[in-house]
Amino acid sequence: MSAVPSFDDSRPLDRAIARAAAEWLVRLHEDAAAEEFVACEQWRAQHPEHERAWQRAQRVNQMFSVVPRQMGLPALGRSTRVDRRNALKILTVMVVGGGAGYLAFREKPWQEWAVDERTAIGARRAVVLADGTQLDLNTDTAIKVEFSGSERRLILRRGEILVRTGADPHGASSVYRPFIVETPQGLIRALGTRFMVRQENGGDPATQVAVLEHAVEIVPSAAPQHKRIINAGQQVRFTATRLGEPGPASSHVADWSRGILFANQMRLDEFIAELSRYRVGVLRCDPAIAHLRITGAFQLDNVDNILAVLPETLPVQAIYRTRYWVSIVPPADPASG
Repeated sequence: MSAVPSFDDSRPLDRAIARAAAEWLVRLHEDAAAEEFVACEQWRAQHPEHERAWQRAQRVNQMFSVVPRQMGLPALGRSTRVDRRNALKILTVMVVGGGAGYLAFREKPWQEWAVDERTAIGARRAVVLADGTQLDLNTDTAIKVEFSGSERRLILRRGEILVRTGADPHGASSVYRPFIVETPQGLIRALGTRFMVRQENGGDPATQVAVLEHAVEIVPSAAPQHKRIINAGQQVRFTATRLGEPGPASSHVADWSRGILFANQMRLDEFIAELSRYRVGVLRCDPAIAHLRITGAFQLDNVDNILAVLPETLPVQAIYRTRYWVSIVPPADPASG
């Protein structure tokens, strides 16, 4: 991994430059075109202060998860515009102020934006909580930890986690504290277990849960009467109002925690969509080849290597418009060359 250039966070930035950096960051988290990635790089190269502002904006967003990925999807409706305005305001303040801005952000009323653990796109990490619970965080994941005298709660802001609950030392000496994972769709209460939770923030927001050991209880936030216990070997998808029927969990559902993407006759468009979670920028599959199937175990630490060998497996080619914009398309017709 290449080192990130060091920039002075103690020196304030010009507000106009800070605002421009914030706008670029928000824009590239929306459904940006390839030309916009190029234009952003050109803007950064125009002046050292532009690059300093960009690096600070990136750092702020990684620390505090101000800008959610794909925040501009049409399905989000009017709330998207509110999120965008708030994100721009907060980012600008923090980019202008540097370290002082970070401290201001931690004060109310911005506390609800903060997270305790996070990973960047393409990164994974393991965390051990105070109660001994072991967490694996997948790519682009953010969680908030809220332990109290009555419960242990994780709030999954985005991404995917693998949880192995610990024996609560606090509970051994007083009241047992249930372990709960909260998502926008509801609550997952661990029943002494190992399980995986994935947050889907696309056009139909939902939570996926796969239970590897013991069981969990799921309670949809807007339909608590539909709560259900999901046992080991099962997985389920639920929204705030609807809990789907449990199905068998794949034995490879947690392979990502070992850096592996396992595909068994997976459609190519689904495979590329999964790979895109681990790579900065846009990675798309041409609808003409979406139906192709792929099988194998792929190392997630270098998605570009996977893309490079893909034409050896399937009749496709990877077209790089920029390093941040890649399309998987049908192979070129030799006759047209």
